[in-house]
Amino acid sequence: MDPGTDEKRWSEMMLSAQRGDADAYARLLKELGVVLERYLLAQFGHLECLEDCVQEALLGIHRARHTWQPGRPFRPWFFTIARHKAIDELRRERSRREAMERFANEPVVGRTEDSGAGGRLLRRLDSDKSEALFLTKVLGLTNAEAAERCGVSESAMKVRVFRAIREARRLLREDPLDD
Repeated sequence: MDPGTDEKRWSEMMLSAQRGDADAYARLLKELGVVLERYLLAQFGHLECLEDCVQEALLGIHRARHTWQPGRPFRPWFFTIARHKAIDELRRERSRREAMERFANEPVVGRTEDSGAGGRLLRRLDSDKSEALFLTKVLGLTNAEAAERCGVSESAMKVRVFRAIREARRLLREDPLDD
């Protein structure tokens, strides 16, 4: 792709999108998604969270689309947003990974970090349900990641999370936690 040609085409599509052309906007986002993936691979190498980075960057473009001004260069505007969103997502991913490593070998029930109302609620659940909620809702792991950690299938983890939420709601209806 020629940067000059991209610049002109992207500027035209964004201008059309700002004027209400949904098809031009859809084409622009599709093309930018491909470019973002290549850009991120070139900048950071293969990432587990590559799709998340691309989606976050596209959301950032979408939310900031009103800030692009016709007549101004599109590429610097686009890549600035993309870079910042990707870095934010990489930081979130690193935080999730570090949290997972910190808690990797500890049992869920009885952790000192669970001393607030959420921790009291987790302690009221059986260990499988407590662990499922903690891993997915507190640490932010996906069902697949939590399932791997617990040695169960992803569908079994989904069932555990569903049952844990249902049980937590029941417990809170019967005896609300006051913090």
